[in-house]
Amino acid sequence: MYENYVKNILDRILALLGLIILSPIFLLTALAIKIEEPKGKVFFIQDRSGKEGKAFSCIKFRSMSTEAPDNAATWELDNADSYITKVGHFIRKTSIDELPQLINIIKGDMSIVGPRPVILKEEELINLRKEYGALTVRPGITGLSQISGRDNLPPSKKAETDGEYAANVTFLNDLKIILKTIPQVLSGEGVSEGKKEDFR
Repeated sequence: MYENYVKNILDRILALLGLIILSPIFLLTALAIKIEEPKGKVFFIQDRSGKEGKAFSCIKFRSMSTEAPDNAATWELDNADSYITKVGHFIRKTSIDELPQLINIIKGDMSIVGPRPVILKEEELINLRKEYGALTVRPGITGLSQISGRDNLPPSKKAETDGEYAANVTFLNDLKIILKTIPQVLSGEGVSEGKKEDFR
C-alpha cells in the first residue's frame, strides 16, 4: 500500500514543495553557472537506469566545463578534477547539483528515497541490482547506500544494500534515510570525486 500509492503521492507533493521553497537556490545556482561559463547550459541531462532498468532522462545542474568530453563520466577521464568548474566543485560537494531531480520525481521517474540512478554504462552495478531485486523500485535522490558509505561502497555491496532497501520499503525507513542524509550532505562524507557515481 505505502510503496505503490502513498509513497508516490508523498514524493510528488514534497518534490513540488521543495521546488517552491528552494527556488532561490535554483536561481542563484543557475546564475552562477551562467556567469562562470556564459555559453554553457545550466542543466545536464543524461540517460540513467530507472525502475526495472528502463532508461529515463535524469536532470542535474551542470558541474563540468564545456571543454569536458561529451557525455563522459568523471571516472573515465584521466584528470577529471580539471574539468569540474569552480561552481561545479561547490554544488557537487553540497549535492546542490542533484536538486533538479525534484523535477524527475514530479514526472514519476524517481523517488525521494531509492537506489541512486546510474548511467547506462554501469552494467555491472545494474546487473547486480537486478540480481538483488533493487530494480523493483524507482531510483531516488538519496538512498540506503548513500547513508551507508556512498561512493566508498564497491558495486556488490552497493547493490546488496539497495536490494535490502527494495525488500523493505516503508514510511519509517524512508524517514530514517532522509534524516540521516542531511548531516551527510552537510559534511560531504562519502563523496569521492572520480568514483563511478560522480558524473557531470
